[in-house]
Amino acid sequence: MDPRTEIKEFLTSRRARIAPERAGLAAHGGNRRVKGLRREEVALLAGVSVDYYVRMERGSLTSASDEVLDALATALQLDEAERDHLFHLARQSRAPGGPHRRRPAVTVRRALQQVLDALTDAPAWICNGRYDVLATNHLARALYSPVLADTRRPANTARFVYLESDAARAFFVDYDRIARDVAAKLRMEAGRDPRDGELVALVGELSTRSELFRQRWASQDVRLHRSGHKRLHHPVVGRLDLDVESMELPADPGLHLNVYTAPAGTPTAGNLVLLASWAAGQGKPPTGAPALG
Repeated sequence: MDPRTEIKEFLTSRRARIAPERAGLAAHGGNRRVKGLRREEVALLAGVSVDYYVRMERGSLTSASDEVLDALATALQLDEAERDHLFHLARQSRAPGGPHRRRPAVTVRRALQQVLDALTDAPAWICNGRYDVLATNHLARALYSPVLADTRRPANTARFVYLESDAARAFFVDYDRIARDVAAKLRMEAGRDPRDGELVALVGELSTRSELFRQRWASQDVRLHRSGHKRLHHPVVGRLDLDVESMELPADPGLHLNVYTAPAGTPTAGNLVLLASWAAGQGKPPTGAPALG
């Protein structure tokens, strides 16, 4: 993942989606040769010269100040995730190049595992930006039993979504949205650290083996890890409509704590009780699942 190529493709894709009218510009003539805005129109909106913007779109953000990047983000109508991604790409373009590197194996601190285990009524798990499942509580192991059925460790939700698509479609009620979000969050992670060897390998594997992933990756979409809703169909307890909180862990950069809950008195709350009962006595967590403390 070359930073210059990433910058070029990201800016080109964002420019192409904005019609002149949407940017407050008059569309002169009905036969425009480019989709979306022209380069000179983006330059005008961002308050920079055309030559300077052309250099940026060719992958050169090394001299772009934060003020210029802010103006460019406004001109291209970037949302929060896209703006963050642009700044990540700019930082990476200024960093010295080097080979892909392997990160040291992540060991989840015992105190964090204790936090997970203390959450007895809610599935909770810790992942990194590559969607590796690094630690779970007992209820999360039961909830994510289809994902954890893969013998490879750490289990990886992105692999499950794209490489076990039949099982993933049965598990995720909103499979298409999940697939889109997973690719977008992986691209966000790639913008933060394009030389992460494990991430590069994962993207390469998914690109080689999944046409859907190649399409999603080519969209250049990015997304932040945030709160939301997830609808699952568990093979044992059935439908679960869950509220999701995803929290970054400041003391453990790159890790996210995910907690799934449901309002009291709802069918999902009842099904979570059934899931806890199954996890305690009627079913066994998959072999090799992240262990307790």
